[in-house]
Amino acid sequence: MHPTVCDTLADIAQNSIEAGAAEIEIRLARNARETIVSVKDNGCGMTAEQKRKAEDPFYTAPGKHPGRKVGLGLPFARMTAEQCGGRWTLESEPGKGTFVEFSMAADNVDAPPLGDVPATLVGLMAWDGDREIRVVREDVGGSYEVARSELSEALGGDWSDAGTLAMAKEFFSSNEDEITTTR
Repeated sequence: MHPTVCDTLADIAQNSIEAGAAEIEIRLARNARETIVSVKDNGCGMTAEQKRKAEDPFYTAPGKHPGRKVGLGLPFARMTAEQCGGRWTLESEPGKGTFVEFSMAADNVDAPPLGDVPATLVGLMAWDGDREIRVVREDVGGSYEVARSELSEALGGDWSDAGTLAMAKEFFSSNEDEITTTR
C-alpha cells in the first residue's frame, strides 16, 4: 500500500491526467466513520478488459511507463479499501471517462494516515496542461470547494511560478487548518 491516502489520491489523479481528461473532480472526505476518496474524469475511459487489467498490480498499459511493467495505483487503492473495512468502485466507459472511489473505516488500525493534503493538491493543480480540476474537501470541522480556474485567476495563473505555488499551498493549508480543527 501507499504510505498515505494522499499518495494514493495523487496516483489515481495522475492516471486521469495521463488519460487526457479535461475535467477532473477530486473528493476527499472524512467523518467519524470513514475516509472517502473519489476521482472522476472525462478522460479516454477504459473497456471492460482494460478495467480488469488496471486492477492487476502486475500490469500497466504498454508505453505508459517506459521501463516499468507494473501499475500499482488502482490495485493499492482497492487493497487499501478491502483491508481497511471499506468499499471500492471502478466505473469506466471508453470515450466518457472514469470514476474511482474507495473508502476505509476511520477506526481501522491498518488505515493509512491522510498525508499532506495541501502539498498533494498543489502538486495536482500545478501539473502542466490545460485542464479543470475541482476539489471538494470535507472533514469533521467543515468543508471547502475550489476549482483550478478559480485559483489560477486569483493567483495570477502561472503554475510554474514559485510565488503562485506558495500562495496556493497557503490557501490549502489555511482551509485544512479550519476544517480539521473540531469546534
